[in-house]
Formats: sequence, structure tokens, C-alpha cells
Amino acid sequence: MKASWMKRQQYLGYLFIGPNMIGVILFFIIPAVYSFYLMFTDYKFMSPHTKFIGLANIKRMLGDEVFYIAIKNTLLFLVSVPVSIGLAFIVAVVLNRSVYLKKLLRALYFMPYITSGVAVAFVWMLLFHPNNGPINGILRSIGIENPPGWLSTMETSMYAIDIIWIWFMLGYNMIIYLAALQEVSGELLEAAKIDGARTWQTVRSILWPLVSPTTFLLLITGLIMSIKQFGIIQAITQGGPGNSTTVLSLFIYQNAFRYYEMGYASAVSWALFLIILIFTVVQWLGQKRWVHY
Repeated sequence: MKASWMKRQQYLGYLFIGPNMIGVILFFIIPAVYSFYLMFTDYKFMSPHTKFIGLANIKRMLGDEVFYIAIKNTLLFLVSVPVSIGLAFIVAVVLNRSVYLKKLLRALYFMPYITSGVAVAFVWMLLFHPNNGPINGILRSIGIENPPGWLSTMETSMYAIDIIWIWFMLGYNMIIYLAALQEVSGELLEAAKIDGARTWQTVRSILWPLVSPTTFLLLITGLIMSIKQFGIIQAITQGGPGNSTTVLSLFIYQNAFRYYEMGYASAVSWALFLIILIFTVVQWLGQKRWVHY
């Protein structure tokens, strides 16, 4: 009787995960396998002829200057992730205390994350306008005669994208940190206060180690999300000026849907997968040193 009940529970579990697994197989596993096959072909979208070309796409990728520019831009883009996490932790610590209008402030910080990417792009394009934008207007008002060109110059465009992404992700990271901070024992904080610990000592020695699993989660998900991100960049700069904001995900999109070179785009996609895998493995191995469960 017990074995029959357990078998019924097992079938019920399969029934619940079935729709999700079907979606994963149809929209992730099968396309991934097909993409791996396309990597070794010269397949072009809507072309009736496909020829097996072996490692030609990989050789082309390794000799493509734009590919290396995209890797450099992607790594530069990833710098925004720890910066956003650090700022979000500071904001969360402040808003977890008795702050006037803290519920409103939490909502305002989180609002960019649920705002349309196109709207975000449009607003920041106006803010970063080199001549009429309010940011450069403020810089001129404090005595900076030649403020940066931001999105309009190759030297500063990627840094401008980093600033936008930090602002965009700040609210999400803050909300996750707030949930973690509210689980910290009040008695522990009170004991630290009685022992004479200052605010910065409490934050550094108690709060930061206790929320390290949350930091690890945000770091992994943030890096993966940033590596795959191309929507905001496509909406703001389309990878320009030149290729100064072309990241790997945008490079894949351009080759697949602008030049219709699906075989080459598949090769770059698998290169992106390997980069994500390496980052994830390094983080999993390194987390033993600083994550405290």
C-alpha cells in the first residue's frame, strides 16, 4: 500500500514538472543541439543550400577582429555587475533602517527594473546627449568646459552603457538584499551595539558575511544576465559608434539576423556559452573562500 502511494506521488511529481520540461526540451535543448550542428555548416537564413564546412566557422571566428573587440567590450560590461551589487548593498542597508519614506524610496529604486528597455534607452539617450543633455549641462555648470561625449564617442560609450546598466540593476539587487537583511537576527545586531561596534564595523563584520550567499546568487545571475544582454545596447547604440559597444550577444544577433549567417552566429554562440561556463565554474570554486552558509 505504501509503495503504491509513493508511486502515485512520483507520477504526480512528473505531471507537475512535465509542462516545464516540455518547454525546456522544445525551446532550449533542441535549439542548442541544432545550433551545435549549424556551427559546422555554412547555413544562411532562407538559403536552400547548406554545406558541411567543418571548423571553418571557428577558424573565421578566431581570426575576426570584431570578435575580440566584442569579448573586450563584454568583459568591460561585466565590471558593472559587482559595482551595482556593492551599491545595492549600501542602499539596502540604509533602507532597512528607520528612514523617512523608505517604502516609497524602495519602490522608486525598483521601478527602473520593471520599466520597458526601450523607454530606459530613450531617457538615457536624452540624458547623455553631448550638447543638450542635462548631465553635461551640470558638468559645464561646475566648471568642466569639455565634458565627455558619452554615447557619441568610442572612448566613453562603453562606460556610459555600464552606468546605465548599474542604474537599471540597482533596484533588483537592492530588493534581494533587503529580503536577506530582514532575516538577520535583531538580537545579534543589538549585541554588537552593546559591545560598542560602530555602524561600519557591524556592516563589515556581521551584515556582509551573513548576506554572502545572497551576494553569490546575485553575482552569478548578474554576470550571466549581463553576458547575454543586448536589448538595451541595441536600442541605444546598435553597437556603435564603430564597434565600441558591440558585446558578444549583440555580435551574435547581428550575424544571425542582420547578415543571416546562422552558421557563424552559432559558432560565436557556443563561444559565449563556454565563457559563461568558465565564469560560473570559477565562481562556484571561489565561493568556498568567502560565502558563509
